[in-house]
Amino acid sequence: MTTPIERPGDAPTGDGDDNPLREARLAFVGVGVMAEAVISGLLRRGLVSPSQIAGSHPRAARREELAGRYGIRVLEDNREAARGSDILVVAVKPQRAARVLEELRGACAEGQLVLSVVAGLRAATIAETLRHPSVVRAMPNTPAQIGRGITAWTATPEVTGRQLAEVRALLGALGREMHVETENMIDMATALSATGPTYVFMMMEALVDAGVHMGFSRHVAQELVAETILGSVLFAQESHKHPAELRNMVTSPGGTSAEAIYQMEKGGLRTVLSKAVYAAYKRAVALGRK
Repeated sequence: MTTPIERPGDAPTGDGDDNPLREARLAFVGVGVMAEAVISGLLRRGLVSPSQIAGSHPRAARREELAGRYGIRVLEDNREAARGSDILVVAVKPQRAARVLEELRGACAEGQLVLSVVAGLRAATIAETLRHPSVVRAMPNTPAQIGRGITAWTATPEVTGRQLAEVRALLGALGREMHVETENMIDMATALSATGPTYVFMMMEALVDAGVHMGFSRHVAQELVAETILGSVLFAQESHKHPAELRNMVTSPGGTSAEAIYQMEKGGLRTVLSKAVYAAYKRAVALGRK
């Protein structure tokens, strides 16, 4: 079961009383691409000021870059960055998560919220290692970098109502957010929505190559494909119809769509996509076990 999706315009903005992050202090351990997307979204929408944000990164050049670009405080030491924060965002690579959590063991204060965007990292593992029960596990996707992502998230029972509101506001800065009740759904979302852009980009690449094979320049083929996919997605959202209904709408007997569908079914496109999603799901589960 899920709660309704929040659209980008629905989350609170500015310094009004409806902004739950107005006075929150945020710390980002590992300011890579996704953490930077969160920081950028929060600042762009005026949900927090640069003085409310601290981060950590091992490379001096990256620290200087982030401090110069956003005016935030960026440190080398993870524990120092986390100290005094209300929300601690763990955004390191999965292979570094165990070491970073060990570094942070005992650093979380009572009332602090830990939000992880690390693929596969279980909430129980985070809570046990940090000795801190209030944990949210979230899985954004790549379009979050332009404020058009969708993030599935779940929380441990110890997370308070106030903290849930903060999570919704924070993740809403990335696009849409969806609360799911079981942690297994986070692994499912990792395979479907977080890995989802991979499937779309590969399909776009294949269509562009087909256009070039027919005689289009690559530039023209890319524009045709990108606008076709964007328009199709927007039309699907506006129509509220099942994809099968939409496909039937554009398929005339004996027409080009019918011939294209025959070849895609013959090639096992549905099966290949299903296997790809399930393989990604199994990999997410395996990362959690590690």
